[in-house]
Amino acid sequence: MKTLVLTLGIVVLATSAHAETISPAETQQYVGKNVTVEGPVSEVHHVASGKVTFIDMGGRYPNNTFAGVIFTDDASKFSDVDSLNGKTVDITGTVTLYQGRTEIILSDPVQIKAK
Repeated sequence: MKTLVLTLGIVVLATSAHAETISPAETQQYVGKNVTVEGPVSEVHHVASGKVTFIDMGGRYPNNTFAGVIFTDDASKFSDVDSLNGKTVDITGTVTLYQGRTEIILSDPVQIKAK
């Protein structure tokens, strides 16, 4: 059993380590796929009384092409998120579509890397 868990862990790490790098403008073509989105952060903003944080790329909301989304349950893990404003970052995860916009849900700080 330990071997199976270790093997699965290695496969997951290998998969995320080799995620294809794309621009925010390309994310519509990668819905459902694990990728790294690289680009400058246009804006970091908090809504719903701090319950959701958006890291917008490819423009400021509502004209952004992509967002990294942090929900309140995971917000404490991302203590320096506001410092990302204007920086180039890599956001890694599965691209999802919400109300016609692409996003990646961020639940672990390893998913985002400032350059």
